[in-house]
Amino acid sequence: MPVSTGKHILVIDDNEDIREAVVESLEDAGYGVSAVANGDIAIRVLQASNELPCLILLDLMMPVMDGAQFLQEMRRDPRLSAVPVVVVTADGHATAKAAALGTQGGLKKPIQLNELLSTVSKYLQRC
Repeated sequence: MPVSTGKHILVIDDNEDIREAVVESLEDAGYGVSAVANGDIAIRVLQASNELPCLILLDLMMPVMDGAQFLQEMRRDPRLSAVPVVVVTADGHATAKAAALGTQGGLKKPIQLNELLSTVSKYLQRC
């Protein structure tokens, strides 16, 4: 059984299989994880929460509210805007997309486990 790191991650992805795989991988590594299916739900959950996640893994292409719209809404709230975001996309230019959106990093789907854990570890050091 993994030891809990006490660090929480929010996964925002409309693809249930990907969402579940990422959550399971991160939980197996000892992280606390919650997940939602789109940016609209994520904004509402974050605004209602007393404790914010240490990191958000954000899919870009989602129904209802996509990743770019989520980032716009998030940045309007000073409390939420401090949470680091890593973009997760099937686009071959994940790093360039992340930079263009002003996020901390990018991961390309399909996500490789070692890359996921390395990226998460990198950004959670500050939390």
